Amino acid sequence: MAKRGPIYTCQACGAVYHRWQGKCDSCGTWSSLSEEAQAAPVPGARSSGGKPRGRVFALESLKGDTQDAPRIVSGIGELDRVTGGGFVPGSVLLIGGNPGIGKSTLLMQACAALALSGRRVVYVSGEESTGQVRLRAERMGLAEAPVDLAAETNVEDIIATLGQGTRPALVVIDSIQTMWSGEVESAPGTVTQVRGSAQALIRYAKTSGACMILVGHVTKDGQIAGPRVVEHMVDAVLSFEGEGAHAFRILRGQKNRFGATDEIGVFEMTGMGLSEVTNPSALFLAGRDQAAPGAAVFAGVEGTRPVLVEIQALVAPTSLGTPRRAVVGWENSRLAMVLAVLETHGGLRLGQHDVYLNVAGGLRVNEPAADLAVAAALVSSLTGAILPSESVYFGEIALSGAIRPVSVAGARLREASKLGFESALMPSGGADAGDGGGLELRRFGHVTELVADIASRAPRRDVK
Repeated sequence: MAKRGPIYTCQACGAVYHRWQGKCDSCGTWSSLSEEAQAAPVPGARSSGGKPRGRVFALESLKGDTQDAPRIVSGIGELDRVTGGGFVPGSVLLIGGNPGIGKSTLLMQACAALALSGRRVVYVSGEESTGQVRLRAERMGLAEAPVDLAAETNVEDIIATLGQGTRPALVVIDSIQTMWSGEVESAPGTVTQVRGSAQALIRYAKTSGACMILVGHVTKDGQIAGPRVVEHMVDAVLSFEGEGAHAFRILRGQKNRFGATDEIGVFEMTGMGLSEVTNPSALFLAGRDQAAPGAAVFAGVEGTRPVLVEIQALVAPTSLGTPRRAVVGWENSRLAMVLAVLETHGGLRLGQHDVYLNVAGGLRVNEPAADLAVAAALVSSLTGAILPSESVYFGEIALSGAIRPVSVAGARLREASKLGFESALMPSGGADAGDGGGLELRRFGHVTELVADIASRAPRRDVK
């Protein structure tokens, strides 16, 4: 039998090579290949006749009795919203976020809430000692919660310990990158170990019915570290976002087999841990300068929740050969498209100006409905016109300059009316927005109409 040689696995994407090279051809990452032992073939995979060995199982039809998955309510409303109403027994969730963002704090609060309701909860830390975890619990006033705590990294020992006594309702593994299995011939933290450890933990969750949460590290660009196959194996992927300069945090659902995706939960970091924010629109709009040009309020939707946020723009003459384009909280490519439309169809000259765009409060906006608010903020900053402080904006801008309708217009308008806004600038046509929540609806069909309306408010008429 030929001797099995080593393989080289990319620690960023999981691609496998038979020799080392400086750059991964799959993801383009440099110096990410690590030597690992090649897995041995599974014994008994084929019978003596050469045919695959296995058992025959019964097949079923699509028609049949179905029941909604039962839920374990954590008691934290924002967390239950993102998960789709609570944790599903036997499900596995992967949560990622930057270091120090509050992942362990949120999970400790969820564990304490479930433990106080009479359920068995196990918290396994692979990065901190039990003393460090106890100090965090004491700081948040959760030291009296009956949470089973351990500091362990061996997967086989963890599964054997969980099998003793009452089946736990929730198991937290912090983090999956620190786990290792004796059945995998590789160093802890490598792609092979992360994949093998995740498979063993997921197998335990599916067979026992315990809900399991895996904490994952993130890379420099904010993606969850390790092979993407782990994200495909789990039932839900949650991302914990936030800026260090802001006190609030956003829990965003990226994948959920038992609920809707793109749902968000908003928390505020306090001295006693994370507190829920039931009205995020009021938080994002707090302290805004209503008398300054370049600010527009965008009526957006995150999942099923309407959220109002301020879009801030600054257009200033540049002294550089290539103007700067800086964006925080929005897509660079989307800003470039809006600028091109305004210059081509709106008659604005932006080629000699630096453009800075910011979504106030640190929220990241992903939907194209923010195009109209961004365009209004850019035109306002360029012309010096102050936009009405009691108005909200939403609409998608096409490359032709047409303003296209967006979905869930009624919910956006009702949220704006609830917060005291008086008018809404929105696309013409599309689905009926209902009564509009009592707002005055101003409809635009093309960016030229928007530019003309804002320019009429400007203190100067010459736009260069």
